[in-house]
Formats: sequence, C-alpha cells, structure tokens
Amino acid sequence: MATDWLGSIVSINCGESLGVYQGRVSAVDQVSQTISLTRPFHNGVKCLVPEVTFRAGDITELKILEIPGPGDSRQCGDSQQMETGIPGVGCQVGPSQNGTGKVLKKPMSSSAPQNIPRRTDMKSQDIVISPQQQCSKSYMDRHMETLSQSKGFRRRHNSWSSSSRHPNQVTPKKSGLKNGQMKSKDDECFGDDIDEIPDTDFDFEGNLALFDKAAVFEEIETYERRSGTRSRGTPNEKPARYRHDENILESEPIVYRRIVVPQNPHKEFCTDSGLVVPSVSYELHKKLLSVAEKHGLTLERRLEMTGVCASQMALSLLGGPNRLNPKNVHQRPTVALLCGPHVKGAQGISCGRHLSNHDVHVILFLPNFVKMLESITNELNLFSKTQGQQVSSVKDLPDTPVDLVINCLDCHENAFLRDQPWYKAVVDWANQNRAPVLSIDPPISEMELGIDAKWSLALGLPLPLGERAGRVYLCDIGIPQKVFQEVGINYHSPFGCKFVIPLHST
Repeated sequence: MATDWLGSIVSINCGESLGVYQGRVSAVDQVSQTISLTRPFHNGVKCLVPEVTFRAGDITELKILEIPGPGDSRQCGDSQQMETGIPGVGCQVGPSQNGTGKVLKKPMSSSAPQNIPRRTDMKSQDIVISPQQQCSKSYMDRHMETLSQSKGFRRRHNSWSSSSRHPNQVTPKKSGLKNGQMKSKDDECFGDDIDEIPDTDFDFEGNLALFDKAAVFEEIETYERRSGTRSRGTPNEKPARYRHDENILESEPIVYRRIVVPQNPHKEFCTDSGLVVPSVSYELHKKLLSVAEKHGLTLERRLEMTGVCASQMALSLLGGPNRLNPKNVHQRPTVALLCGPHVKGAQGISCGRHLSNHDVHVILFLPNFVKMLESITNELNLFSKTQGQQVSSVKDLPDTPVDLVINCLDCHENAFLRDQPWYKAVVDWANQNRAPVLSIDPPISEMELGIDAKWSLALGLPLPLGERAGRVYLCDIGIPQKVFQEVGINYHSPFGCKFVIPLHST
C-alpha cells in the first residue's frame, strides 16, 4: 500500500527547471498521482513553506533515502533506492545467493495508477548482483545527491553498497553483524536529527572577533621564554634586515676596521657596508704614490687609471644608460673640463678623453704656458685625436649652463696659481654657470677652495677633506697591498666588486 511509505525520507529530482527536493513523505495520492513532502529542502536550502506537492509528470527521478520503522538487523541499512519512470513504478531485483535470479516487475502503464512496492517485500530475502550486471554497469558511486551546502545541513544516510546503477532496480546489501557495526558507526557520524538545523547563517566575523590574537601570542612568547625554546629572539630585539646583495650566512664575525694607518687619522669615513676607511695626511699619501711608482706603478699608469675611474663616475652622474643611449642623440651631454698646468690637470685631460670616446661633448679649458709638463703634453696629444674641444680663454667657454663641470684647477703644491688672472676668471665662470661640480683629487681642507664641489673623487685613500668638497668618493688606482704595508699601512681593500665607492662621514 502507498501508506506504507509515509514518513520515508526521499529525494525527488524534477529536472533542471525545478531542481531537486528532499523531505519526508507526508501524503501519497494514487488517484491524482501526487506525492507530498513535509519540511522540504530545495537544492539543499530549506523551503519557506512547510509542505510541497509534486505531480507524477514533474518527477524525473525518485530516491528513497531512509525508510522509517523499528530496528531490524536484516534491514538493508546500506541503501534502498527506487528510480521511477513516471507514470508507473517498477522494481527489479537481482538473483539471490543460490544463483537463481528472481525478477519482480510491474507493467509500465499510463492508464492506471501503480502502487509503490511495500518495503517488506524488498527485505524478505538477501539479494546480490549478478556478475553480468556488474560487468555491464558501472558501480554506483554517485548514488547520493548532496542535500545541502549551507546552514550546516548534514546528510542522513547509511553506507551504500558498491552496486551497479540500473533503472528501476533495488539492490539491498546482505545484512549481518558486520553491516550492523557499519550502521552504528554511520549513526554516530550522521545521526543528528534534521530538526536541529539552525535557521541563521554562521557569524564568521563575530566569532573571529572573539579571538584575542595579542593575548595568544603573548602566552606563546611567555611559554617559550620559560622553557628556553624561544627561537625568534627576545621581545625587544628586532630581526636583522638584509639587502639583496648581503649574505645572511656568516662564517665568522665581520671586522669593520680593516685599514689601519700609522698616524692617528684626522677624519674617518665608512662605506655602504660599514667598513671604516681612515684618512691620511698629504705627506703619507705622497709617499705612498712614490713607493708605488718605484715598484712599477708609473705616472702614466696612474693617470690612465684615474681617468677611467673619473669618467665612469662622470657618466653615472650624467644619467648613465638612460641619458647615453643611441636613441637619445639629441640629448648629448656637455661637460666643461677645467684643468691647470700640473699633474692634477693631466688627470682631468685623461678623464676628458674617455668621456669624449663615449660620445660626450667635452670642452677642455687649459691656460697657455710656454713649457708644459711631459705628462700634460702626452695627454693633450691623445685628447686632440678625439672630438673634444680645447680652449685657453674663458671667453670661449659656453655662456649657457652645461651638464657637469669637472674641476682640476687646484693643486696641492702650486698655491701661487690662485693669484693668476686666468684662475680667478675661470672660478667666476664656474660659480656663475650653476652646473654641478665634480672635483678630482682636491687639496686638503686647510687650503681654501675657489669652487665649491658637489662631489669629490679621492685616489687610493682619502685626504681629510672639508665640507666644501661635497660628497666624497674613493677610486682604486691599482696600488698593490704590499705597497701599503711598505709605508706602514695595514690595508685590506674596501672596494669589493667596484672601482669607485661612496664614502660617508662618521
């Protein structure tokens, strides 16, 4: 009788338009071919109405999820499924254990209503699936529809047996002690009543606000300090931050003072890595260059090295690859090179030659003298082979501001040149041009400089330069380490992978 199925939990698939409904059967009308569900769920969401009614023509598939009744050890706890092709309901049963198959079918007729088979008929004997059916059909691993994905709804079902999926077929699993144990485990996991479903969504933000993260971390830190297992340092200790070019794996402590001079330095500098670079007096610096020249580092080599390093620094100050690009021929930079008739001037001429080779417009100022130093004559000969321009009068210098002024007018020894008219005229032009100034090997701070520099380039080791020298840079001119030791300087190179490094006042 149809009333035997009242109270069963079923799943009704009404196609893509209406979706899937689950609920408990409250009424079955065989005359009007309708079935009613109480406390229904539509696509996993609880319906607002207490009861819904379906016509036979709207039902595509019907699954029985749970059959009410007293506990029975032989009840098919794993699965009982009935798929109907409306109108009419059929039930096909596979062969029994003894090998003889029994098939129960009811004719599919649309003229008369069909009765739903009684559950007592389906559990009257143990039934298994024939090998032919197992080979022809895939295992029914997609036997249960997901009832809900919200509001904490949990499915209530027993374990389904691995059986083949076939229309109008019920395949209860063999009952026994093992099945009873599995059922009890399923009841523990899925045995909550669906009446306990909450009507409101879970408040994630409210529950998250109840978590006091600061208190939890404080408790963890207190426990680690007491147990001695703390690995993140003390609370007041900040973790060290490293740059992209620093090595975090240190095999031994870093010694930041690796250059020691025999005399107490008047001023000390430090590099970007923190290495201390002391300044030296002009007498010690002059002695260092003399010993290096005695060992083969001649003046010509030193001039070439100084010119290369100074030109590299000047190219960086002019914009580097952003400015000196083949596509930017209309932005060719202009450099005014001011040189005096001494070795410092020869260093500037060497720098101007390298700048001109890198497509920089160089205007070289050098006053006329009856007799020039041999080093200046050699450098001028090489400079004349470039596209650079040489002038000897201040009137020939450009009236408009240039990109950079390189100052090589001052000398450590020939202080009388400051009283010359050409020197004063060039100093006035440089101060009025308002271009940034780079000084190469400027004199010590005791001597007053005529032109304030924005940058200064020291050679080998810095002199105690004053504030008017601007920011100090240091270049490597190739003096060997044993030459430093010969003059009493304990030296370890601070340059690393570079030939020009910035220095900072300590």
